[in-house]
Amino acid sequence: MSTIIDTFIAPPCHDQIETVYQDDHLVLINKPAGLLSLSGKNPQNIDSVHHRLVQLFPGCTLVHRLDFGTSGLMVIARNKAINAALCQQFSQRTVTKIYSALLCGHLEHNEGMIDRAIAKDPARFPLMSICPLHGKPARSRYQVVERIYREQENGALLPLTRVQLTPETGRTHQLRIHCQQLGHPILGCDLYGGRLLPGTEQTPRLMLHASELHFVHPISGEWMKARHPCPF
Repeated sequence: MSTIIDTFIAPPCHDQIETVYQDDHLVLINKPAGLLSLSGKNPQNIDSVHHRLVQLFPGCTLVHRLDFGTSGLMVIARNKAINAALCQQFSQRTVTKIYSALLCGHLEHNEGMIDRAIAKDPARFPLMSICPLHGKPARSRYQVVERIYREQENGALLPLTRVQLTPETGRTHQLRIHCQQLGHPILGCDLYGGRLLPGTEQTPRLMLHASELHFVHPISGEWMKARHPCPF
């Protein structure tokens, strides 16, 4: 069995966490890109969403995570009972998560489904891999918003597609590896080919943003439909 060694050291994140909504039970935030969701084992990776929020909301816990490079909406539970109730919604897949992304190249189809099982790949950590035999089921829907050309400093035009991504499951790196499988990796994705095309090498961040989060408030029973505009 391979031993996984995490050598990643997160650069300092100077962007602030934006509070979108809060009450006595939960907090909705907009996570900046370049901030860990949870502090790592390495003391150099202490800064994180949880580390910052527990100073403001003692006892708060994360219900779900976003990748280091992903920005956008997260819901934070302010006590264990709320955490359990929200985790149940996530595990039963009654929570809707909608992401905005910029993909490299122009997609042929306006919408579609990617259904590819995903497995951990200890030998290539932190990469995940597509594995029909040992992977866990993973499905993502995509819908094209617009196809654009972005002018580079040298005047060359970079073809990009703005899409809305809706994961039906919640595997690690799911949207990133699924978009790679489409042949159109997420722009700025260093793990799955989003910095390989000419003109993409210096992309400042992963162009993936959790723009909508829909769930039922565990106490009021109200449908919470949080939205946060895409920053890119």
